[in-house]
Amino acid sequence: MTPTTTMTPTTDSTTLDRQLAYVVFRLTLGINILIHGAGRIFGPGAGAFASATEVEFTKTALPAGMVNAFLIGLPFAELVLGILLTLGLFTRWTLTLGSLLILALIFGTAMRSDWNLVSLQMMYALTYYFLLIHRSSNHFSLDALVFGNRG
Repeated sequence: MTPTTTMTPTTDSTTLDRQLAYVVFRLTLGINILIHGAGRIFGPGAGAFASATEVEFTKTALPAGMVNAFLIGLPFAELVLGILLTLGLFTRWTLTLGSLLILALIFGTAMRSDWNLVSLQMMYALTYYFLLIHRSSNHFSLDALVFGNRG
């Protein structure tokens, strides 16, 4: 806001609406990703998840060891990213890393030619994109509370 701009009730309301919409959307993605990771870790376990999922990659050119390592680490990455997103902590970097994780997932899924799942993963990519470009509305977060900015 420039020094000559005055805040009107409409401007205040619009800003608050954007901030509220942002926190709800961020929380929705954060909890979704957190539960993805927690369910895989505390459910069957990361190793069991990796073993069950790596079968889907046997007909791709991806090396089995690399697929296994990625799949074992995936639930832990999801858990950490989900926690950070839910809290609104290090939001810029959490969203960036989450976007890169989705990129890796899309790559692997495309290698399997599972285009229906790629479509769903593209929705996650768009969600990360939206949250990252609208991060200036990240007012209700630990970033804003602890660092005095929006992380």
